Amino acid sequence: MTGTIVCFGEMLLRLAAPDRGHLFQDARLDAHFGGAEANVAVALARIDVPAAVVTTLPHGLIGNAALDSVRAAGVDVSRVVRADGRLGLYFLSPPSGSRGAQIVYDRLDSSFAATPSSAYDWPAMLDGVGWLHLSGIIPAIGPGATQLSLDAIAAARAAGVRVSFDGNFRASMWARWCADPQGVLVDHVDGADLLFGSHRDISLLLGEDHAGDTPDARRRACEAAFARFPTLACIASTARRVIDADTHALSARVDRRDDAFETETILVTQIVDRIGTGDAFAAGVLSCLDDGCEAAARRGLALAALKHGTAGDHSRTTLTDLADFTGAPADVRR
Repeated sequence: MTGTIVCFGEMLLRLAAPDRGHLFQDARLDAHFGGAEANVAVALARIDVPAAVVTTLPHGLIGNAALDSVRAAGVDVSRVVRADGRLGLYFLSPPSGSRGAQIVYDRLDSSFAATPSSAYDWPAMLDGVGWLHLSGIIPAIGPGATQLSLDAIAAARAAGVRVSFDGNFRASMWARWCADPQGVLVDHVDGADLLFGSHRDISLLLGEDHAGDTPDARRRACEAAFARFPTLACIASTARRVIDADTHALSARVDRRDDAFETETILVTQIVDRIGTGDAFAAGVLSCLDDGCEAAARRGLALAALKHGTAGDHSRTTLTDLADFTGAPADVRR
C-alpha cells in the first residue's frame, strides 16, 4: 500500500441502550463516536496503514471529543474542517435473542450536512494520497451532500487517486428525500475503482434481480456490474447468515475482472457488537488489495470477524491480533 487512505464522510455520536435493552428502558445510554468512513480510517490506522479523515466537525467540546476519538487511534486529522453547528446523532437498540437491532437517526442540519463543497480544498487534501474512500451514506443525507460526494470523486479522479465506494444503503435516510436512489448511486459508482457491495447492491444499481445464494451467482452479479461500470476494477462483499444475536455465519469474497476468491464460512460467536464490522472489512480489503483477491478477502474477513468482539463503532484490532486469527475461538494469549 502506497499513499495515505483518505476517508471522507460524516462522524456521529452513537447513544446505545446498555445491556442489550430497549432504548430508554434504562436511565443511561452508552456513548461512542463513529461514522462509516471514520470507522474505516480507525481500523486502518490500528493495523499501521496510513489513514486520514476528512469531515466537518462542530466547534466545542463534542466536536473536540469526536476528533480525539479518531486521533487516538493514529488517524491523521489535519484535513478536518471545523464549523458552527451540531454533531449528528444516532440511537441504537442492540439485538437480543430473536429481536433485531434498531437504529434511529437524528442528524438533520448537522455541521457536516450544512458545509458546502467549497469548504474542502480537495487538491491539497488529496496530495500524496493513494485512495479516497467514501460511501453511499453521504448522498443519502440529501441533495447538498450528494454534490459533496460527487465533487470529492471528481477531484480524486482528476488527481489520479483511486476511489473506493461502499454502497452502505440506508433506506430510512433515502426515504426522506429520494424515492428512487438508483440514479444517484450509479453516478457515484461511475467514478469508483473499488465497490463494496453485495448482489443486492448490484441489483439496485442495475435495476435487475441478481441472486447471491451461491458463489457462481455472486460471480454473475459482479460480471454484470463490471460490464456496466468501465472504471470498476474490483468488487468486495461479505455473505452473512444470522443464526441468533450471538452467532453469525460469515464469509467474504473479492472479485476482479479476471480473478475472484471467496473464503470459507466461519462462525462468529459471542458477538459483542455488530456495528462497524462492514467498515472493518473494508479496511482489511483496502489494506492489501494490491496483494491479490485471496489476501484481501482473508484480511477483510479477519478484521470483520474480530470487530464483532469490540463494543462501539471503532475496531481495535492490531497486526498482532490478525497474526493470531484462525477463525476459531481463541484461548488466552500470554
